[in-house]
Amino acid sequence: MSIVLLSLGLITSCSSVPVSEYADNKPVMVVEEFFNGSLRAHGIVKDRGGKVIRYFNASINADWVDGVGTLDEVFRFDDGEEQRRIWKLVRDDDGNYVGTANDVVGSSTLEVAGNSLFLDYVLRIPYGDGTLDLNIDDRMYLVSERVLINESVMTKWGFNVGQIMLVIEKE
Repeated sequence: MSIVLLSLGLITSCSSVPVSEYADNKPVMVVEEFFNGSLRAHGIVKDRGGKVIRYFNASINADWVDGVGTLDEVFRFDDGEEQRRIWKLVRDDDGNYVGTANDVVGSSTLEVAGNSLFLDYVLRIPYGDGTLDLNIDDRMYLVSERVLINESVMTKWGFNVGQIMLVIEKE
């Protein structure tokens, strides 16, 4: 009995806060409004120990045509590397969004509540002579009409391998 309770305690202590926790927070995240037009992002990548190992700036051009959002993101890293990710977003019947991107395995459901937007996805990144698939737990918080703070936890096989922190600003 005590092993079951201990296991249950460990599982619940590791669970994350659901997006619904932020339902009453303002300003309200309206995906089609914030992710529309030109945006800039500035961020850092940390390793599993918390050390900053990279930093980047990104430009994001976003628009919506016939209910489909396109976010064309170009990342420029401190070492000169450039990466491009193009997200396609479509609203589903539950009021959430389904997102796909060129370097994302499968699709992701974007959940929105209050000022928050959460999504989980598998990101395929270049690694050595091949690629590596990382699970990304992405959490975004609209802190003003023009500024969003984004934190992401990267895991592989259930182990934390790093974090990404960034700020996105509407131009």
